[in-house]
Amino acid sequence: MNISKRRLGVLSAIAIAVMILITLVAAPANNKLNSGSTYSRAPDGYGAWYTFMAERGTPIQRWQKPLSEFEDRQDVTLLRVHSRLVPNQLDTLERDWVKKGNTLIIVGVHQPVTEAEFSTLQDSPVGNVKIDTRRRHKSSNDAILSDDFGAIIWQQQRGKGQVIFVTTPYLAANAYQDFPANYELLAKLVTHKKLADPIKNPTINSSANPNQLWVDEYIHGYKDKEEIEREVGENAISYLIKTPLFPLLIQGIIILLVAIWAANRRLGQPVTLSAPVVNNSEAYIRALAAVLLKAGSHDFVVDRVGKAEQQQLQKDLGLGETPLNHQSLVAAWARQTGRPAKDLEQLLQVSNKRRLSESDLLNWLRKWSEL
Repeated sequence: MNISKRRLGVLSAIAIAVMILITLVAAPANNKLNSGSTYSRAPDGYGAWYTFMAERGTPIQRWQKPLSEFEDRQDVTLLRVHSRLVPNQLDTLERDWVKKGNTLIIVGVHQPVTEAEFSTLQDSPVGNVKIDTRRRHKSSNDAILSDDFGAIIWQQQRGKGQVIFVTTPYLAANAYQDFPANYELLAKLVTHKKLADPIKNPTINSSANPNQLWVDEYIHGYKDKEEIEREVGENAISYLIKTPLFPLLIQGIIILLVAIWAANRRLGQPVTLSAPVVNNSEAYIRALAAVLLKAGSHDFVVDRVGKAEQQQLQKDLGLGETPLNHQSLVAAWARQTGRPAKDLEQLLQVSNKRRLSESDLLNWLRKWSEL
């Protein structure tokens, strides 16, 4: 019996409610973590800019390990697009790494809010750059992009390397694809080893190596296989729990359980088993056959079955129901069927014997069936 539409609707509503609840609990944190990631196609992601760099012949590799894994590499440019504003201060590891001759670009640095308009178009060598933030760095020294309220992008020398800070985390986000100058400006920041007053005279250091350009995806929760194995061993289940795949897995399990429950019809109306219909004639025949078999009354079976078979044969030959003598029946049968008369004569002769063994009786019945 099929589940009623009302019960099916209730089951569907429960499953949808559970999935929505899981999504509401898990999605905000994951979306915030993916903000600024080159894997993200959301408005605050950097997937379009990553594609832009690849198409212009300057691909950037995705870094999915801690900064310490760079070891003693030099002449490396690492881009970090943070999902939330961070202080413009480096920790000891970052300072030491930059001093060795590397460039660290930090997009999304916390700065005080000024009286500047929230949305402005800033003039730059690559065109008008759209900036949506009122935050500015007070000092205009070493400014790369600034206005009357302070610096939006600025740089600092640290030993042999440098750090570039950007106040807005959305400088080249997917939402700014209609502003190619934003994409071009960030491209120049990551490909220029040293920038000397870029607003007036952007210069490129020819020593920059495109193969040493990296974007940090580790801060967005992405880790390569080696890093996962190092952190959680050979078991990656605990890592998957922290990723967006876990809520999807839970939703899939819930849908599967609901489907199994529906297929088993556990919520359907109970089905009353109908009593089997008894065929009285068949039951009588079976009971009589059992009695005759036990009594060995083969002659009774031969007599009754022989007469019944002869009567049925007369009907099939169109000779009526009045019993005929054997000679007339055999002649009519041979004439109409074209078969040897002895086939029927043997069966009729057996009928006259009355007393047969069980095997002979079964063989006799089989031949009547074939005839």
